[in-house]
This record gives sequence, C-alpha cells and structure tokens, in this order.
Amino acid sequence: MGRTWPFFDLLVRTPILELRIPDDGLLDRLAVVIKAGIHDPEWMPFDDPPWTDEPSPDRERTWIARQWAARAAINPDAWRLRFAVVDQAGTPLGMQDLFSSNFIALRTVGTYSWLGQAHQGRGIGKEMRSAVLHLAFETFGAERAESSAFDDNIASAGVSSALGYKPNGHEWALRRGRPDRMTRYLLQREDWQQGRRDDITIFGVAMCRPHLGLNT
Repeated sequence: MGRTWPFFDLLVRTPILELRIPDDGLLDRLAVVIKAGIHDPEWMPFDDPPWTDEPSPDRERTWIARQWAARAAINPDAWRLRFAVVDQAGTPLGMQDLFSSNFIALRTVGTYSWLGQAHQGRGIGKEMRSAVLHLAFETFGAERAESSAFDDNIASAGVSSALGYKPNGHEWALRRGRPDRMTRYLLQREDWQQGRRDDITIFGVAMCRPHLGLNT
C-alpha cells in the first residue's frame, strides 16, 4: 500500500516504541484498547465532543470511521498524522497525533494523544510525544510546537513540562457540555534543541513530503 498511499510506510522509531500510520488491521487492534478504556469514566481529559463517553461498540466504530476520514483529509494546507503507538513486541498501546495548518508559513505543529489505561504511568506518553516532536523539528523544520490540557490533567502537563514546553496562557473549552479552563503550552525550537535526542530514527518521509507541502 505504500506505493499508492505513502503514509503507510512512514515510521518513527525510538528505543522502546514505534509510531506508524495504522492500516485497517492495526486500527482493529487499537479498537480493542479503546474498548478496554483509556481513562476513568468519572473524569474526562478531552474537550467536546466527548467521544470516549459513547457506549461500546459504537465508540469503537465511530472512532474507526474518523480514522478513515482522516486519511483522505491530508493535504498540504492542513494535515493530521495519526500514529499508532506500538511497543517492541508490536502490541498497540495508543495513538499520537501530529497536526498543522499552513505549516510552511507558520512552522507550528500541535499534538494530541491517548493511551490505554493498562499502559499509563510508565513514561510512554513522554516517549511517544518525543518521537513526533523529533519528526516535527528535525525532519519537517518546525519552529514551534503547541499543546493544551485541562488544568486537572496532571499527566499531560507533566509531559509538556518534562519536554521543555512553557506555559503560554489559558483558553476555555467545553468538557461534557460545561466550560472549563485549559492551559496552553509552547515549545520553541531552541528549547527543543536543548533536549534533542540522537536515538530516534525516521523512515519513509520522502514520498510523504509532497502531500504535506514539504516538497520545496
């Protein structure tokens, strides 16, 4: 499939994880992780629409449909790379997105992620965000990375802080239909460079670049 849709050959590898654009077989395995749960039902880490509140199996089916739609939506002006995160044994753990609009002009990316509850608290969230930041800064030439999290999302804020992001103001978003405050975080290239890693490798970028507007 890489010959006709090169993103299937895009791979980011760290010493303990691989990030790859999932084919349908891997999406089906990730749906099992979603069914098992990715956060305590009493707490919501995501802004609306609260997709994880949907009952199973509608939750998994709706999620897979969104992944299919996302493949077709990639274009040079606005793209979202949705990576499956797998361990060294190939076990799916969660997903890590990297996205941007008007990247060539703004050189700014955003991130979004989730992990199955069984895999949380082991440093995987930091490792997988490190992987896509390396892709963004080292390979794509980003100058800034942005992130945001509700103020009670301690894990997300901890990952941002550990990777060199700085608080960058606040915004309000709906969470289960109610307004709640989010903190914005910003990682500048010079701050990323201070913690730059040499053990992250990237494969299959060349054929993807034109689809992301990076062929110049």
